[in-house]
Amino acid sequence: MKHLDVEHHSAPKMLNGGTKAESPLAALSPEQMTQYAEQYAYKKATNTTAKTISLAISAGVFIGLAFIFYITVTTGSMAVGWGINRLFGGLAFSLGLVLLVVCGGELFTSSVLSIIPRASGQLNTRSMIANWSKVYLGNFIGALLLVGVVSGAKLYQLDHGQWGLNAMSIAQHKLEHSFIQAVLLGLLCNLLVCLAVWMTFSAKTSAAKAGLVILPVAMFVSTGFEHVVANMFMVPLGIAIKSWAEPAFWAQIGVAENAFEHLTWANFARHNLLPVTIGNILGGALVVGLGYWSVYSRKPASKQAANNLSVLSNQSYGPVGEPTMQNLKNLTVADVMISADNALSPDMTIASACDALLAQELSGAVVVNEKNELVGFISELEILRKLWLEDYSKPSTTNVANIMQKDIMTVAPNHNLLKLAEYMSVDVTQVYPVSDSGMLLSSTHQPLEERLRNSSVYRPKIFPVVDNGKLVGVVTRHQVLKALRPALGAPVKLNQAAEIEAIAESSVA
Repeated sequence: MKHLDVEHHSAPKMLNGGTKAESPLAALSPEQMTQYAEQYAYKKATNTTAKTISLAISAGVFIGLAFIFYITVTTGSMAVGWGINRLFGGLAFSLGLVLLVVCGGELFTSSVLSIIPRASGQLNTRSMIANWSKVYLGNFIGALLLVGVVSGAKLYQLDHGQWGLNAMSIAQHKLEHSFIQAVLLGLLCNLLVCLAVWMTFSAKTSAAKAGLVILPVAMFVSTGFEHVVANMFMVPLGIAIKSWAEPAFWAQIGVAENAFEHLTWANFARHNLLPVTIGNILGGALVVGLGYWSVYSRKPASKQAANNLSVLSNQSYGPVGEPTMQNLKNLTVADVMISADNALSPDMTIASACDALLAQELSGAVVVNEKNELVGFISELEILRKLWLEDYSKPSTTNVANIMQKDIMTVAPNHNLLKLAEYMSVDVTQVYPVSDSGMLLSSTHQPLEERLRNSSVYRPKIFPVVDNGKLVGVVTRHQVLKALRPALGAPVKLNQAAEIEAIAESSVA
């Protein structure tokens, strides 16, 4: 199962009754950036485990490569001055985040922004923490894989061993902070990293995104702030050089091995990994994520409670005005969903399931186990296909579990209804051909209405509503349309509709 992800790949369409949309190349406003950040973080937090860990491993490698660049640039260049030397190193290190925003990846320090969909109720705490854990693990695996490659390639011998000496010195320095100092350095670091990522939400080209991240990254690196994923590579690299370097290496650099006795895994975990992780979460999740969310997205509890379907149904119809649209914009799936009384069991025979669908005139139904956990969906299509496979003879042993769909889209009760309506009816990537990284894929002079008419969309008509792993209801396209009907104005009686149609035909004639 996978929760519905509705991510805008372009500037959001107007929701106040207008039909005009911003250009895909227009920069987003701070408020729109916050909305995009919420959708972006939700999408990443709901990726499959395999995809999340794979992208996290690549991110760990990217950040490690950036640190290799930093070590190379700063080795033997102290003659240029401390500040300039660090600036050059910081600019070199920005390669890591440039690779991430252009090529894609899951980095723990930016994944903490998933606290935004958690704050808005789209994501539960368990899912958020699970995502953080998977990304953290993947980053560590990627960093350690690169450590093995770099150590095997003996890069520490570069510049007569000065490269390795520089790497170990950097690694050991990271273990010399007090706990509180490491937490605060981690906070400052991820404040800048998440601001860098946040700024990319306003850009629409890879070049613009890459340019926006360079200076914030160069600042945190040159000033010595602490980034947990960078340290996942840097400190283990120092430990690896200390453990595996040949006696000739130590003789070449003129330093005794015991000069780096503090480079141990225990010291790394206690004095760096733990406090820096805490600091990175505070800087990214609390300062940047919740900071912007509280300014641009948080709604008072009284307003949330008032904007439900009962309020909408009690107000008068008429031309779409701000009060009506405000209510529509704040409707959630919970306001319109219906109970899943027609849920089927995976152990039912296909014949029983078919009878249930026919008796209730349903095109399909959800399938749940004895714990009311969603396990699949069965429709008329699956039953017809099975009949065809059996040459329309009676299948005696097949049950629902054998033919039901298992990879289905679900939606949370607090999911915004307008976003669901858009997902059901519009493929935004066809209307606004923009890639995941924000690049315009094609240019067209067709009006928005014509592009929409020429697009095609294949989305489910029925969405199971799941909360904390339990099925709580279903929402159908019919319920969504019924809830949004007030946007069309006053109800039209059937005889009135016929009169209007006749007038329209006579005017055309």
